[in-house]
Amino acid sequence: MTWEDLLAYCLAKPGAWRDEPWEGDVVVKVGAKIFAFLGSGTSVGVKCGASREAADEWLLQYPDDASVMAYIGRSGWNMLRIGGAIPDDGSSRPLTPPTRPSSANCPGRTVRSEPFPRRQRRVFAAG
Repeated sequence: MTWEDLLAYCLAKPGAWRDEPWEGDVVVKVGAKIFAFLGSGTSVGVKCGASREAADEWLLQYPDDASVMAYIGRSGWNMLRIGGAIPDDGSSRPLTPPTRPSSANCPGRTVRSEPFPRRQRRVFAAG
């Protein structure tokens, strides 16, 4: 599977859309939530388990192609190498966005189905 194939696969998910919150780093979101970090094209960052212990199964099964993501790895996110030993035939499903964003469980929270509009930068005149 190529980076382009992976992007197309992610964007085919209901409600998915492409964003580039950091220059050169492509992510795919459903609503306001990132579910895949596609970055530069050599790997994809995805949530592989509800906990670090569950996500560690990927590290055990694919030690050369899976690693803990920096910063958010403690929450179950891994980096999976594109084109490695991890099958791309759909038999392993780390690229499935959650059916309900976690904020849906919080009382009083509204879950948006469309992306948030980008904030406009204010320019102030020197005075």
